[in-house]
Amino acid sequence: MAALDRLVVFSLDECRYALPLPVVERAVRMVEITPLPKAPGIVLGVINLAGRVVPVLNIRRRFHLREREPGVCDQLLIARTPARTVALAVDAVEGVVHYSADEVIAPPAIVPGLEYLAGVIKLDDGMLFIHDLDLFLSLEEEQALARAIEADRAR
Repeated sequence: MAALDRLVVFSLDECRYALPLPVVERAVRMVEITPLPKAPGIVLGVINLAGRVVPVLNIRRRFHLREREPGVCDQLLIARTPARTVALAVDAVEGVVHYSADEVIAPPAIVPGLEYLAGVIKLDDGMLFIHDLDLFLSLEEEQALARAIEADRAR
């Protein structure tokens, strides 16, 4: 039997996505997001998380989903990229699922150009898109975000 890995499942509209459990710190209720001047368009703003300034990323924009303002019933999924801790604005965090590597379908086998996905898993009740957080921000976006956060701290 193949070793099982775990994914944290979250939803946006009617689609379900996932992040590998090791990159997820926790899920929290939506809080007020403070705008961050000069941040890349993919950044909704920042939150104060236990004294840390954490950027909130708009994954709806990255996946070309219907834009909407985060609501009080939404959640923030706190996760780590190689460069920083980020918060992903999601509709809901649904829980943790187990999977084996042989269940994962590579994105190019389904639809070419899904560079932000690490893979797709077919479940009994639909598809689960595994998000690759390491590829979410481009180098330019990461650098612009770092400059915007630094400029905000200097104010």
